[in-house]
Amino acid sequence: MNDSTATPRATRRVLWTVALLSGIPIVVTAYSVLGPGPTDFAGGPRASIDDAATGRDPTGVPAELKSASLRERGEYLTRAADCRVCHTAQDGTPFAGGRAFVLPFGTLYSTNITPDTDTGIGRYSDADFLAALQQGLRRDHARLYPAMPYPSYTYMSGGDALAIKAYLFSLAPVHAPAAANTLLFPFNQRALMDIWAWLFNPNRRFEVRTQRSAEWNRGAYLVEAMGHCGECHTGRNLFLALNNRRKFAGEVQSGWRAYNITADAASGVGNWSDADLRQYLSVGHADGRGTAAGPMGEAIDESLSRLRPSDISAMVSYLRTVPAIATADLRQRNEVAAPITPQTEAAADMHAGGQAVYAGACAGCHGWSGLNPVQPYAALLGARAVNDPTATNVVQVILSGGRRHYASDAADMPAFGAAYSDAEVADVANYVTARFGAQLSGLTAAKVAELRRRD
Repeated sequence: MNDSTATPRATRRVLWTVALLSGIPIVVTAYSVLGPGPTDFAGGPRASIDDAATGRDPTGVPAELKSASLRERGEYLTRAADCRVCHTAQDGTPFAGGRAFVLPFGTLYSTNITPDTDTGIGRYSDADFLAALQQGLRRDHARLYPAMPYPSYTYMSGGDALAIKAYLFSLAPVHAPAAANTLLFPFNQRALMDIWAWLFNPNRRFEVRTQRSAEWNRGAYLVEAMGHCGECHTGRNLFLALNNRRKFAGEVQSGWRAYNITADAASGVGNWSDADLRQYLSVGHADGRGTAAGPMGEAIDESLSRLRPSDISAMVSYLRTVPAIATADLRQRNEVAAPITPQTEAAADMHAGGQAVYAGACAGCHGWSGLNPVQPYAALLGARAVNDPTATNVVQVILSGGRRHYASDAADMPAFGAAYSDAEVADVANYVTARFGAQLSGLTAAKVAELRRRD
């Protein structure tokens, strides 16, 4: 073989090698960007919700509310979409905006969605409102930040969206100018959201899975389009869009852990009974499973607790089918009452400061066994939070308390953030996980300080 033949071949090999190596980052990026849709795991044929042949339109209100007025149907759907929580500041006027969302790159404030014509949505036409919910476009055509979950609301039917508009427009207008966002560069460049939305907002309505039951499809619609559960319980990809390859495997949101709700038996809800799930979603508590607090508590109080039992059952039907993903945050759970043993005595010695705080502030309601026969909402035994070795939610509940607005037999958990130092909060959280949980936590005062800032 002469040099004139060998040189082109060697050159081609080099070029192919360079092309292959250059393509790897592109493939990795594309894998992250081009993820599956929220119900793609279900497989099977699909049909438009407008296709009457499917016979299982999952949209709208439950059958018992079909004859209700448009405003009443809109109120129910507004609850299902959980609009009030995000668009109401603490102790503020409902739907008038002003709630702060503290993010790693700055703070966003929710906007006024009352029908005020100057500071709210009073000038929004039907088309404007649909564009906001389904495409993330304001009336001036500027793109909304995805703190507004339009990548999930995009699956909402037009009829349901306009019913929500009818309800919101029936409210008293509130003059409440929007607070200025404080985002770092480049996140403060709203125009970049056009690119993000092009990549991650499919702008298409929910599609029925024809091989699944009507109840399953109704549950999927409520979970994905209305309740937008993935916005908290699903992690993000490189571009901060939902990573449905890790669907419902849990994530930390606003300093709280939104737990794994896949079918995994250890770290998810695979070993929960249907009754457990229905009870938890309906009232924010399931015996032996724990009590909702923080963002989940708000979602239950303002949204899920207001849904009809048939809709809660539909959501359970759908959640049961979400593929299991094992995560490290909750690999085992302690369900046995905690007697005084060498292990718990060692825990007490190790966290003597925490034991002292627990004795003074906690034991009266939570007991020394982790059970309260009079007030089941105060039970610690079996709760996911105390079995999470990060103890993230334990700390958050200690700092900010837990309020169960609509659970008639529940007592509020007072906030102790102002009463105890970061070191004391870390001590009592470590004591609680050591005594009542399956795994010890190793919280430090610095970690508590970080969570306090995110609260």
